[in-house]
Amino acid sequence: MNVTGRVFDSTSHLPQSLKGGVVAIGNFDGVHRGHQAVLDEASAIAGGLGVKVNVLTFEPHPRSLFRPQEPVCRLTPAPMKARILGMLGVEAVYEQRFDKEFAARSASDFISEVLVGQLGAAHIVTGYDFRFGKGREGDTDMLVHAGRESGFGVTLAPAFRDEGGEVISSTRIRSALAAGDTAGAAGLLGYRHAVEGEIIHGKKLGRTLGFPTANMALPPATNLKPGIYAVRLRRADGTLHDGVASFGRRPTVDEPDAPLLLETFVFDASPDLYGETCTVSLFGYLRPEIRFDGLDPLVEQMKRDEAEARALLAGVAPLSALDRELNF
Repeated sequence: MNVTGRVFDSTSHLPQSLKGGVVAIGNFDGVHRGHQAVLDEASAIAGGLGVKVNVLTFEPHPRSLFRPQEPVCRLTPAPMKARILGMLGVEAVYEQRFDKEFAARSASDFISEVLVGQLGAAHIVTGYDFRFGKGREGDTDMLVHAGRESGFGVTLAPAFRDEGGEVISSTRIRSALAAGDTAGAAGLLGYRHAVEGEIIHGKKLGRTLGFPTANMALPPATNLKPGIYAVRLRRADGTLHDGVASFGRRPTVDEPDAPLLLETFVFDASPDLYGETCTVSLFGYLRPEIRFDGLDPLVEQMKRDEAEARALLAGVAPLSALDRELNF
């Protein structure tokens, strides 16, 4: 997996070599096709100027600060987002800490101190509706005017629409995943959606049934539809394994209030994954969770799930160059 991007948790004290580039600004949650269009625009401008493309993003998601009672379902947690941005040719990812102090910074200070003083931006690329500064006082008109005054260019990317004419957004992708529409989500992302986490010990029931699983606890805000999925698991060393995964509470063997787990059965291998951080990409939603009358019918259904997942995965092809690098 080729990753070029370097991650910085501050925009201050940057190496001189990383100043003066084209800076794409945004949350980039999901790094979906709309985000990729912004990065394509930034890359074209950078090529003309002979400089690199960098990304300024915000961690945690600003909504986590302003509406903590509404947890954000992150499509791409910070480490995964940075890796994907690197695959798309971004030289550096600046993860600006979004806390109360930063949120209280005025729009003019954000421009003069961060964009000009710390990043030395030669050009800014951002969405047409970008707002910034205390109380969202700064808008794109202010940014364009400041660019003229301070000597940096500004390009405002329009809303990116899918083949049906609808705007692609992280919200649409979250809704698709909540409905089990993995194909729809992948079409908006331009690659298969993936989750990532540490493999933890479970009850090891799957092992006794002949289906040992790699278990992953997902964040509470995850809105993935519970059910059975055809998946591909990527280990920390980059190796890929086809499999079938169950996301939910295992209604046949667990209580209804059990924690949500993603349990992945890897085909044709039984690696020791405990403690390893793995990525599981979702290729297809097979069926919802079902409560079975005992373990025997559960095992029979698991065999059918395995056969269906194998057939689905045997026929998949990359959706894009990015999807090929991530999942093939």
